[in-house]
Amino acid sequence: MEHGALGSSVSETAFRFELTPETDQSFENALSKARNGDRLTVDDGVELLTTGTDREGIDPHRKESVLEAADRRRAERVGDEVTFVANLNNNVTTACNTGCLFCNFKDTAASFERSADTDHGGFTKPPAESRRIVRDALARGIYEVTSVSGLHPAFALDAEHHEILLSYENPASDVNYKPPAAYDTDPGTYLEQMRAMSADGAHLHSMTPEEAYHARRGTEWSYEEVYRRLKQAGLASVPGTAAEILVDEVREVICPGKIDTGEWLDAMRAVASVGLPMTATIMYGHVENEMHRVIHLKRIRDLQDRTGNITEFVPLSFVHQTTPLYERGLVDGGASHAEDELMIAVSRLFLDNVEHIQSSWVKYGDERGLKLLSCGADDFMGTVLSEEITKRAGGGHGEFRSFDDYVEMIRSIGRTPVERSTDYEMRRVVDEEPPCGPTLGPQADGTSLLDEPL
Repeated sequence: MEHGALGSSVSETAFRFELTPETDQSFENALSKARNGDRLTVDDGVELLTTGTDREGIDPHRKESVLEAADRRRAERVGDEVTFVANLNNNVTTACNTGCLFCNFKDTAASFERSADTDHGGFTKPPAESRRIVRDALARGIYEVTSVSGLHPAFALDAEHHEILLSYENPASDVNYKPPAAYDTDPGTYLEQMRAMSADGAHLHSMTPEEAYHARRGTEWSYEEVYRRLKQAGLASVPGTAAEILVDEVREVICPGKIDTGEWLDAMRAVASVGLPMTATIMYGHVENEMHRVIHLKRIRDLQDRTGNITEFVPLSFVHQTTPLYERGLVDGGASHAEDELMIAVSRLFLDNVEHIQSSWVKYGDERGLKLLSCGADDFMGTVLSEEITKRAGGGHGEFRSFDDYVEMIRSIGRTPVERSTDYEMRRVVDEEPPCGPTLGPQADGTSLLDEPL
């Protein structure tokens, strides 16, 4: 296998991509620039991420130099606080026909039809159920509702969108649409779900670029128009997921049914244009190489230069165990621990215009997640309460994190626990001793959220 193919994640039938991790830069020059705070080039990023293209594998001594530079940059930029948010995951439906090979969250939408005789473990929640779930969680003290769902064929923006989609000669094949009456459960419209999940003052973090595409499919509506209407219905910020790797030769392998890189960026520029904060992500450790990863970082940095709207960057390590990529032998695992550490570190060093870098305990686990807070990350995700996507892909790191857990873990590494709002504008240092709970949510009073998931 040639240098740059990620041996920890790609099988012997590694893909031959046009882009490869080859540079004319040296590791030493790239590290010097990183230490000096100079803006890094793509070649610099590749050198740091590989610990030098002049040798095979990851050099442990060079790796530590990169991690130290990133941790120092983190301390200079945001200090020793570690932030987290009191949040609930309420994913509306698992019904989806997109067919992404890295995902085991979805269930084929045909299984949800009234005429289907197949069993499945999926779900669809009507707006009334979403509203009940959110209200219960608000009473426990959450601030944020995060919702990322499958692309259910009956999902439309509103009643007008249903009419447009029905006007196609073959809506199922032309625009991936079947009317709600074809299914056991009606998911409602996107606007109805937005109103339900923003109930009673919850901050609604939802509608990825892929979902926004689904909410405008078959129409001439712009992303800007769709996001403006979603905002009016209660959407408060947008998760920058569905990005995976923002290089089309990789997307053509892992998610050929999804929007391409240009569409994703167009949607996110529209998010900024209507005044919604947004996050950005990378999902790495599958078929891509280090050049793809750094080009992705460059596209996020360029987007932030243009919009200034990205509140945090979230590296997501590929969880492989029950995904089609793994089951079909296209990968034989996920990223190594060293790759995870370098991904966090280089994200901090390369994204000089994004203030916060997240370590996800759902993806990495507690011990690894804490380690990554010393590699350049400063945010430790949220309480989650329910997390279905990673669990269904084979993740085993749990679904709930209490405030007491956060306080104990963050203090154990000598850092300061801080409850935050989604956009980081509201912050509260948690300086009391456990038991403790959130105070920023509209109904939060400092009592513990709960002892077990909803």
